[in-house]
Amino acid sequence: MTVVMPGRGSGNPGPVFSLVMTAPALLTAPDTAAAPAVPAPSRLWTPKRVLVTRSAAERPHGQRVLSRLEAAGVDAIELLPGDRLPSLRGDDDRAAFMAAKDTMALVVPPPSKRKLQPIPPSADFRLDLAEGCPAHCQYCYLAGSLSGPPITRVWADLDEVLEGLDDHVGRGTVTSGTLERGGEGTTFEASCYTDPLAIEHLTGGLSRMVEHFGTHAWPGPVQLRATTKFDDVAGLLVLPHGGRTRLRFSVNATAVDRRFEGATAKVPARLGALAAVAAAGYPVGVTIAPIMPVDGWREQYAELLDGIAAAVPAGHDLTVECITHRFTPGSKETLLDWYPRTKLDMDESRRTTKRGRFGSVKHVYPRETMAELRGWFEREVAERLPGARLLYWT
Repeated sequence: MTVVMPGRGSGNPGPVFSLVMTAPALLTAPDTAAAPAVPAPSRLWTPKRVLVTRSAAERPHGQRVLSRLEAAGVDAIELLPGDRLPSLRGDDDRAAFMAAKDTMALVVPPPSKRKLQPIPPSADFRLDLAEGCPAHCQYCYLAGSLSGPPITRVWADLDEVLEGLDDHVGRGTVTSGTLERGGEGTTFEASCYTDPLAIEHLTGGLSRMVEHFGTHAWPGPVQLRATTKFDDVAGLLVLPHGGRTRLRFSVNATAVDRRFEGATAKVPARLGALAAVAAAGYPVGVTIAPIMPVDGWREQYAELLDGIAAAVPAGHDLTVECITHRFTPGSKETLLDWYPRTKLDMDESRRTTKRGRFGSVKHVYPRETMAELRGWFEREVAERLPGARLLYWT
């Protein structure tokens, strides 16, 4: 691994040297576990530039990430002299965007980022591994949630965060203590602001979480939740998950997958990964999102539901989450900057305006369209995925 130390004063790179680190300890799997057959990942992200702050490089998880970067053959690692990232803005907005999408930063987040927040309707608490995603989904909801260049920031303080989770058990309001989802225990969502599987080969963070949730002596029932558009699950199959991690795969109609979900594993590959983790004993789920009434949507989504049924054995613990497409004025502006040639329908005249408690605005499908979509999905999920639990529709 090539590591670049920044020079002083001029901002030019300093000397280049080789950094040798001890490989991270292997996670212990149950003796009886055998990895189901799973195809090689169809897509792995390799950042062109990695920035590492001083504090991140000193943390145990930061050291593990650096070891993985070395093993993955990632070059041009820049160890920064302090904890401030350099500016990634440029004169050419498009070039700056692409450079940011090719950049990973390993950092320690400020304390405000680590205050666990509820994340309805998904989970009791948001438990972030990172912020940002290397995929190119043209409807990306992060466009309205994160500010600045869209680099992928990996948090290096994972160990400390996991050690502090006991105090939150039993204190949630989304699943904990509810009649509908109380059986899930206290739930922690690991994929609000990133796709954890997209970066797992570089960070190992999701594996670390799965092992902790599966082996830790918790003061009450808990569940880790993660959703992904990728298929690199081989490293997860023999982990001691203890049934406490629900792996969900974000899936969609063929037309949406092909047109709008760039740099991801395609849906058939995700369904293959879904089958593999179900065979490994994980509770699983699908997040059908964002649902769009494209031409032939009934036939395409029916085919998708049949593919899910074929991937998950009858009687297996399977959940379904349905999220329709929506956008905000801010996210539309950002997405059009990112993907100026997109064919994504963001015509406000074809939508209904939905206002939040504090004046926020979302453009959603009209009531008639929403009713038609919801009625169809509720009927077809019940028929084609009997035994699956539909957690919510939004």
